[in-house]
Amino acid sequence: MKTTINMLLLVAMLGGCSVHMGIQSSSKSSQENVASQKLEALFAANWEDRLALYPTWGTYINDPRYNDQWANTGSPEFREKERLYLEKYSQRLQDIDRSQLSGQDLISYDVFKRELDLDREYRKFRNYLMPVSQYNDFSSLAQMGAGGSYQPFDTVKHYEDWFLRLAHIEEVTDTTIANMNEGLSLGYSMPRSIMEKVLIQFEDLVDDESTLEDGPFWKAIHNMPESIPAETQQRLTEEYRDLLLTTVMPAYARMQSYIRDVYIAQCRDSYGLLDLPDGKERYAFLVKTYTTTDITPADIHHIGLQEVARILDEMREVKEEVGFDGDLQAFFEFIRNGKQFYFEDEQSLMAAYDDVQKNVREKLPQFFDLMPRAKLEIRAMDPFVAKTAAGAFYWGGTADGSRPGVFYINTLNLDSQPTYSTETLYLHEAEPGHHFADSLQTEIEDLPTFRRYSNVTAFSEGWALYAESIGREMGMFQDPWQYYGRLNDEQLRAMRLVVDTGLHYYGWARQQAMDYMRENSTLAPSEIESEVERYMANAGQALSYKMGQIAIRDMRTDAEKALGKRFDIKAFHREILIDGALPMGVLKKKMDRWLTTELKK
Repeated sequence: MKTTINMLLLVAMLGGCSVHMGIQSSSKSSQENVASQKLEALFAANWEDRLALYPTWGTYINDPRYNDQWANTGSPEFREKERLYLEKYSQRLQDIDRSQLSGQDLISYDVFKRELDLDREYRKFRNYLMPVSQYNDFSSLAQMGAGGSYQPFDTVKHYEDWFLRLAHIEEVTDTTIANMNEGLSLGYSMPRSIMEKVLIQFEDLVDDESTLEDGPFWKAIHNMPESIPAETQQRLTEEYRDLLLTTVMPAYARMQSYIRDVYIAQCRDSYGLLDLPDGKERYAFLVKTYTTTDITPADIHHIGLQEVARILDEMREVKEEVGFDGDLQAFFEFIRNGKQFYFEDEQSLMAAYDDVQKNVREKLPQFFDLMPRAKLEIRAMDPFVAKTAAGAFYWGGTADGSRPGVFYINTLNLDSQPTYSTETLYLHEAEPGHHFADSLQTEIEDLPTFRRYSNVTAFSEGWALYAESIGREMGMFQDPWQYYGRLNDEQLRAMRLVVDTGLHYYGWARQQAMDYMRENSTLAPSEIESEVERYMANAGQALSYKMGQIAIRDMRTDAEKALGKRFDIKAFHREILIDGALPMGVLKKKMDRWLTTELKK
C-alpha cells in the first residue's frame, strides 16, 4: 500500500511530542504557582543573558544596550561562554517540576526545552569550521552599514555605536580564517561553487579611497539625519572614513584574498553534506530541526515526488485553459522564453506590487480578525545583496513600530521576476504571510519574551506557503497566468523536498538538481542556480516550507470536517497565529484542544 503524506506527517508530529495542552486555569494550586513563578524568573534571566551573549540579536529586536558590540562567535572564548550558558539554563530548567505546569506555562516550558536541547546538540557539529557562505556575516554587516537592515542610524550615539561594533572586524576576520584553516585540515569545507559566489559578493564589498563613497558602507553617511549638527556630521564622517580605510576594508580584502588564493583550491568538489566526516548525522539533525518532526529524509523525498506530480497535473489544466497547443515541456519553454512574462524595468516591477498590495488589503478583513499593528513597506534590495539573492525576502520590523516590516524585491535580476508571480509572492512574503506571522508574534505582549522572538522555520515558512494557498478563496488568481504563478511557486517548495534530500541524503550533483528543477517548473535558470546553491549552503532549511504547509492544511481540513457549517475561517486563522511560532507537534496538540472546545459550543 502506498504511504500517504498525511500518514507520514501524523506519525512524525505526534510520535515525538508529549505535550499535554490545556487552557490556562483561572486558579492555580500553590505548587503550580511556585513552578510558574520559577519558570517566569528563569525566562527573564535567560533573556538578559541571551542579549548579552548575542548582541546583534538585541539590535534586531530594537534593544539598543549592546549596539556597540559584536560577538566573535567562532572564537574559543565565545564557544566556552555559550557552552556554559546552555548548561546553566538546562540545569535550571530541570529544577522546575513540569508536572505542576499547565496552559501557556507548559507550552513555554516545552518550547524552551526544545530550543536548549537543539542548541546543545548543534554544538557538536562544529559549524564554526565552515563559517562563510553567500549568507555570511561579511555581507550582512555591509547590509547593516547600508542602513537597509536593523542597525539604527538616527542619532550621534547610533553612529558611534556602529563604529565600535565595526571595529571588531579585524578580530572576527582573524578567527574566521583560523577556523577555516582548521576545517580544511579536518575535512570540513564549503562546496567550491558556493565559495566562488562568495567572491562575487566581495567584489562589491571591498573598496579603496577612490570608490569608498560609492560602496554600501558609505550609505550610512549619505543618509545621515539633518538633525545631527553639521560640525558633528563632519567629525563622524572623518572618523568613519578612517575606520573603513584602515580597519574594515583591509580586513575584507584579507578575507577576499584568503578565499581566492588559499581556500577555494582546497574546497570540496561535492555538493551535499555526505562527504563531510559527520555529514549523515549532521543532515539528520538539520532535518529534525527545520521540520520540527521526526520524519526521515527518505520519506520527505517521497512526499516531494508525490507533490511534484500533483502540481504538474494542475499545471496541465492551466495549459489547457489558456489554449496552449503542445506538451507541458513546450509550455514551460514558451513561458520561460516569453518576454511578455517578464518586467522590463524596476519601475514597472515595483508598481505591479503596489497594485497587488491594494488588492490584497481589500480582501483581508473577510479572512482575518487578527491583524498586525506593524506597518509594511515594499523596497528594492541593495545591489550587492541582489546579485546572489533570490527574487524576494521579508525582513521583520519591531514590536514598537519604530522599524516597519520590509518586503524586499530583487530588481537587479529581472529574469527572476516573472509577471505571473506577483500575487503569490506578495501573499507569501508580505500579507497575510510573513508579515502577519512575524509581526503578530512580536506584538503578543503576554507571551514570554523568548517566544515573541523565537524562530520556528516550519511554522513561519509553513504559514507563508499556506497563505499562498488561500489566494483563490480570497479572490486572487482570477487571471489563469497568476494562478499558474501560484502553482509554479508551490512547485518550487515541492521540488525543494526532492532536491534538498537529493543533494544531502542521496548524493545528487549540483547539475542533477538543477536539471530536475528545470524539467518540472518554469523557474528562470538564474533562479534555479541560486536556489540549488542555497540548499547546498543551508541544508535542510528548504524542507520547512512544504512540510509546515501540509501540516497546517491538515489541521484546517480536520477542523472543517469536524465543524461543518460552523467552521469559521477567521477563528481558525486567529488560533493558528495567536500563540506565535510553535513546533508542528505542539501546534497540532493545541489545535486539537481548540477543536474540542469549539465542538462543545
